[in-house]
Amino acid sequence: MFALSSADSARITQAVTAAEAATDGEIVPIVAARSDSYGDVVLHWALLGALVAMAVAAARPALLDAIDALFRGGWSIEAAPRLTILLFLVVALFLVLRFVIGLPALRYALTPGATKARRVRRRAVDLFRVGVQTHTANRNGVLLYLSLAERRAEIVADAAVHAVVPNERWGDILSALLEQVRAGRAADGMIAAIEAVGETLATHFPHSARDAPELPDRLIQL
Repeated sequence: MFALSSADSARITQAVTAAEAATDGEIVPIVAARSDSYGDVVLHWALLGALVAMAVAAARPALLDAIDALFRGGWSIEAAPRLTILLFLVVALFLVLRFVIGLPALRYALTPGATKARRVRRRAVDLFRVGVQTHTANRNGVLLYLSLAERRAEIVADAAVHAVVPNERWGDILSALLEQVRAGRAADGMIAAIEAVGETLATHFPHSARDAPELPDRLIQL
């Protein structure tokens, strides 16, 4: 995962100011380190590993006897306490898996793409409702959201914008942005996306004399 530098942040802020000069619309760019911790995904994988261990032990109980013999050195003639061994094994495996899968690289790799997409979208919509939706008199705001850990982006448009701009247009902008992100040029991708959003807004909401800034022209980093 990478972060934007202060110079990148300044460039993106300048791009917002330039894009809004041609439109009455408002553009709010947000770059987040991540959209979710995915702690539940870690727990699900750890639990699955523990259940698999239980299933293997049920199918091959002799493995528990072998584990008991390994720790006793093979000298005991007592019956192996299989339930105790199984409980210890399951708990230990669960804790180990929870730690290992909790490492960022594995956590994001093992999180299903659909789960990441849903949570990035949910986070973008939540931020839009708080910071954009109720702050533009003409309902012409657009939130451009990039989540670095998931390498996913979303555009959430206000009611007036959504009514005149097809979703395909936003899809094209996001595809170009993510291509730059995958190449390690997140700042360049954000700038190009802001310019594209500005051009789109200028087509439908051109700059007028009555326009007054309603939202700050700056990049928000979370």
